[in-house]
Amino acid sequence: QVQLVESGGGLVQAGGSLRLSCAASGSTISINRMAWYRQAPGKAREFVGIISSGGTTNYAGSVKGRFAISRDNARNTVYLQMNSLKPEDTAVYYCNAGTGNTMPYWGQGTQVTISS
Repeated sequence: QVQLVESGGGLVQAGGSLRLSCAASGSTISINRMAWYRQAPGKAREFVGIISSGGTTNYAGSVKGRFAISRDNARNTVYLQMNSLKPEDTAVYYCNAGTGNTMPYWGQGTQVTISS
């Protein structure tokens, strides 16, 4: 089993920045891909971005150029740097992890609120 714990959420004004962290523990050898998703009130959970164990990243079009994912393999931690934040980025952000196309592990989520 793998446990994921997100941190770093909060309230920030539009145009500001936040950095989220997701620390993995447990059987971390079983994961090589880590991703971020978000869910706004009344909306479905949506993909934000993903990073492989080798550092290859992919992002949703809505955040490309503003968000960046990085990882510290030694600490089993993945980061989501969010810049130029917009009110529409307001959501609960979730960390997701797994191997290949099997990504069964989820964190509890962290709230990000962007004020206009």
